[in-house]
Amino acid sequence: MSRRLIPRDPLLLVLLLALLLFGVGFAVKALWWIAVIVLVVWLLGFVARPSASSGRSGHWYRW
Repeated sequence: MSRRLIPRDPLLLVLLLALLLFGVGFAVKALWWIAVIVLVVWLLGFVARPSASSGRSGHWYRW
């Protein structure tokens, strides 16, 4: 009676690769949402910026 053993190393590598790709996909999707939120805040900063009394246009940042 000989039993065939299923090699588990390739199966573990495929599962590890699937888990890694799932994690990368989730991170990329989260980064897209963060980028959209930052863009909206940036655009709102241009719309809602205060006017300066010294004649210069007011900026919400200091550069």
